Amino acid sequence: MTTRPLTVLIYLFDEIEVLDFAGPFEVLSLAMKEEQPFFRVKTISETGKSVRARNGLTVVPDYGFDTWDDKADIVIIPGGHGARETEIHKKNVLEWIQTVYQETTILASVCTGSFLLAEAGLLTGKEATTHWASLERFKQTYPTVQVKQQVKFVDQGDIITSAGISAGINMSFHLVKKLVGLEQAKSVAKRMEYDIEM
Repeated sequence: MTTRPLTVLIYLFDEIEVLDFAGPFEVLSLAMKEEQPFFRVKTISETGKSVRARNGLTVVPDYGFDTWDDKADIVIIPGGHGARETEIHKKNVLEWIQTVYQETTILASVCTGSFLLAEAGLLTGKEATTHWASLERFKQTYPTVQVKQQVKFVDQGDIITSAGISAGINMSFHLVKKLVGLEQAKSVAKRMEYDIEM
């Protein structure tokens, strides 16, 4: 069990899937004991300016790449149309992902955020998953990745990938259980009225 809040940094970008980032944000933000949080959850975008998520939701991140001067224990890379069609082509973003991987304890992805991890060369030889609708593309594009199907998430120790959208919530409960304990994960699930096997 941790003695200080672990810093979680969630990457935001245009055309991000809303539940991909909001689900983990909610689960991890609610993990606390006697009003003392186990996680300090922050958001970051490439520029620090607001992003327009899927279906028009505008979100203002806490930081940009150039204003973040802390160290994150966990970095989460969500998915969505923007991940697999735009962010994947940004050298600056891929280099940032490579850098934070070296500096964090756990790098996690939700949905097609796994494409960014793979494109950054971080999933070579590892087991991983993604949204069911993108599994074939994932296999064909990254043949060195051992793609897992019909699972909510795949934990490789320092890298965790989860399947589509709501699977990021399952992965987040797994993080709570892994890092601060089963009872805390159950407590958050009860508060959220979320049914999950642990």
